[in-house]
This record gives sequence, C-alpha cells and structure tokens, in this order.
Amino acid sequence: MRVLFRRLGRRERPVPAATCYRSASYQPLRPWQVRERRFSRSPFGRRGVDPDEVALFLDRVAGDLATVYDALSRSRQETDRIRDALRRWQSEQARARSAGQWRNERGSGR
Repeated sequence: MRVLFRRLGRRERPVPAATCYRSASYQPLRPWQVRERRFSRSPFGRRGVDPDEVALFLDRVAGDLATVYDALSRSRQETDRIRDALRRWQSEQARARSAGQWRNERGSGR
C-alpha cells in the first residue's frame, strides 16, 4: 500500500492534533490558504461532495481563522504593553530603593 502511495505522488499529510511541541517545518494554516484551497472533482461524474458547499465551508473556516489570528495579535500587543509597563515599574522601584539606601548610609555616617 505504501508503494502505491509513493507512486501516486506525494500527498498532503493530515495535520496532527495540537501538541506542545512542533517540528521546525510546521507552518500554521493561514486564512488565505483555506480560501484558495481547491479540490479536484471525482473521476466518476457528480459523485463526491458538492463543490459549492465545500467553498462555503472553507470561507467560513477562513473567517474563523482570521478572527483567531486577529485576537492573537491583539493579545500579543497587550502582553507587550503590560511587559513594558512592568519593566518601567520595576526600574522605578529599583531606583527608589537604591536612592533610599544611599540616603540611609549617608545619614548614619554623621
């Protein structure tokens, strides 16, 4: 059976279930890839799926993917904003702490 698949040419492999670890060759599916995906017709006439239904479904999936990617982008921007604010706050606290220690050392030396 494997020999048959090799002779037929390389086919797309199914995407494995989401895991923590992905190979370096993994590329996330983008909405435009879903929209541009076309399926060949079955060789026996009208057997198989309705191409219009497939196109409608792919448009719906692409819209959902676009929504998810937009939410992910907004989330990353918010994370960056919060991280920068935390760094500024930590720097201010460190400066205040070191300035307070300098005053205490100077004041106790008199």
